[in-house]
Amino acid sequence: MSAKAAKTVLPAVAMTAVSMVLTLAVVVMWLGTSMPWAIALVVGLGIDGGWLATLAYERRLAAQGDHSAPVTAVGWGFGLVATGVLVAHAVTADTSVGAWLAVAWLPLAAKALWLVHGLWERTALTGSALEAIQGIQQEARDEAAVARARLRAEAGTEETRLLAVTQAGARVARVQAQTATTLARAWSTLESTRAGKDTGRALTSVTTRVTPDVTPTWELPVWGPTNPVPALDAAPALTDAELDRLVDEIRHSETPALSYREMSTRFRAAGHSASEVRLRRAWKRVVAA
Repeated sequence: MSAKAAKTVLPAVAMTAVSMVLTLAVVVMWLGTSMPWAIALVVGLGIDGGWLATLAYERRLAAQGDHSAPVTAVGWGFGLVATGVLVAHAVTADTSVGAWLAVAWLPLAAKALWLVHGLWERTALTGSALEAIQGIQQEARDEAAVARARLRAEAGTEETRLLAVTQAGARVARVQAQTATTLARAWSTLESTRAGKDTGRALTSVTTRVTPDVTPTWELPVWGPTNPVPALDAAPALTDAELDRLVDEIRHSETPALSYREMSTRFRAAGHSASEVRLRRAWKRVVAA
């Protein structure tokens, strides 16, 4: 018998022994006055023996993993008979009625303790099974704790992120509001300046008329008679052949031949005109020839 089983079976055994002794003593004392004590002893032993026999058979069936309802009913019947004898003796006793009634429940209490022990046996587990269950429970508790910690951390991170985003948005909104106020003031100042009388005249004097009802465009004063100067005729554009010839001449004006940068500088210094694109194309044609 294991130590854990002893925690339930020992109280049941002790209660059974006390109830059997008490029942036998009460039967002998109570019935001994009306019949020979030997017969009273047989009656007491019969009640205890029947009670004990049914209990032993129940324990045997329990050890085999079986159960019998009739045997259980008979066992509870013997327990009720023993309790009834104790109650009847207490009621008919001349003295100490309360004390006898107080111990009259012992047979039923012993039966109840054996019932508890049987339930414990049907639900008892081995040490390895208990350790496995404890391990599973501990693992579940660990996972739950980790999940709670993860949720708290994620909630804290999200709260921090939302706070940062909110603060940044508030700063952007304040900057935009300040910018809008500054722009509104600038446009208001520009509009008031443009609408001014002197400002309109100044704008009209240097540009085309932009404001009605102001003075016409100012003109520079002219001193004395003037003769129109004919416009200078633009030099005709060089053809590709002429441009190639000039580039080739300038390039080979020195030995070794000039680079493009040196040739371009001397080309411009000589008074020739050509776009940079045409000049570079002419250079490539001369070099490739």
